Amino acid sequence: MTSEVTTGPASWPSASTRLAGLLGHPVRHSLSPRLHQAAYGALALDWAYLAFDVAPSCLEAALRGASALGMIGLSVTMPHKDAAAQFATRRSAVVRLLGAANTLTFSGRQIVADNTDGAGLIADLRQGVPFEPSGRRCAVIGAGGAARAAVVALAEAGAREVLIVNRTPARAFKAASLVPGRGRVARPEELDAADLVVNATPIGMLADGGRGGSASDKVLVDASRLGSGQIVVDLVYDPPVTEWLAQAAANGARIRGGLGMLVHQAALQVELWTGSAAPLSVMWRAVGGA
Repeated sequence: MTSEVTTGPASWPSASTRLAGLLGHPVRHSLSPRLHQAAYGALALDWAYLAFDVAPSCLEAALRGASALGMIGLSVTMPHKDAAAQFATRRSAVVRLLGAANTLTFSGRQIVADNTDGAGLIADLRQGVPFEPSGRRCAVIGAGGAARAAVVALAEAGAREVLIVNRTPARAFKAASLVPGRGRVARPEELDAADLVVNATPIGMLADGGRGGSASDKVLVDASRLGSGQIVVDLVYDPPVTEWLAQAAANGARIRGGLGMLVHQAALQVELWTGSAAPLSVMWRAVGGA
């Protein structure tokens, strides 16, 4: 006995269906196809969105192929954000500042790079927590593409100070330099006094929260330092509550996983590509959120 799985009407996809997608390595865990496909359906668009697992050595070939095939655009996730920014023929102001892109739009022979990560984080903080960064002391753990986006977005949202904790000091200083007068490299113990702490490292995806891995895998800030009166965010969305977040919650902190940022950054991509307001409620339902 066999079962048939359908994803749409028998006539879909058609010869006129347009294609967008996600580039990353790995991507099997990604919820982006659910988010985008739900949005396209709600907007009555004959579009499809697929995830492509592309190794770094194949990225340039993949981007050239996507452009040649006339794709609408690509979402870009780890580890390709920096390389995607460099490959683009045009870059938004935020991409020029960050040196990282999570969104590529194909327009003729042009590949336009943008970054919706930071704006997605701020939207989720304001709508999902709620938390207003203006005038507050904020902290970011990490200095990669997502971390730099968070640093810049928090500063632009009016944060009084953005503290950066990173294993490699040079990268932390580079992230702080993006927001002169607001950004500052900090020691882990300084995060005790932060109003908001954002973990922008992938440590939460490790089953043991990084305690049993190698030295390079261990969490930079022990969650036992964090607690009552603080908002603690982990940009990892799978698992929904990382062990690191759970420990902060046990200490009295208000916590937020990365699903909200994922939804809001995807909604901004939908708006960039379609020119229409993203159907946020539909997108939330598609990933079981609210």
